[in-house]
Amino acid sequence: MDILLTIIAFILMILGILGSFLPILPGPLTSWFGLLILHFTKAISMNMSFLIITLIIALLILILDYIIPAIGTKRFGGSRYGIIGTTIGLIVGLLAPIPGGIIIGPFLGALIGELINSNNTRIATKAAFGSFIGFLTSTFIKFAVSIIYFGLWIGIVIDHSSALFIL
Repeated sequence: MDILLTIIAFILMILGILGSFLPILPGPLTSWFGLLILHFTKAISMNMSFLIITLIIALLILILDYIIPAIGTKRFGGSRYGIIGTTIGLIVGLLAPIPGGIIIGPFLGALIGELINSNNTRIATKAAFGSFIGFLTSTFIKFAVSIIYFGLWIGIVIDHSSALFIL
């Protein structure tokens, strides 16, 4: 049973890393669930304060994920249309079979969203850039935390490997 829980925790870790880029999955929170599942194995006893601290961090990142792109857009004069366009552009960029779609998509989405809101190309380009910078910042933070959680997972599994993988 411990090996099954460890495999499920590993899958959640990978989904957490992917969730750093996909707007559907909350990356760090999904990775945290991987740590939580690992806690339920008989071979591993984790400190409850460790789980609470990592949960608080994951929840803070989840909240910041909504705030940071909005700050970037507003700081560069953008609107709600730019934020919506960034999200739609991200999804299209992920699905498009072009290299760099994950980078090009959010920028073009924000630009189109801002052009729908305002016909001023200069303002729309500036706001799209702000939305794009906010998106990149938020994505980087989510990715970094998910990678750190994965590193913690690896360390815990290695430390308890003799108890986990008894044949």
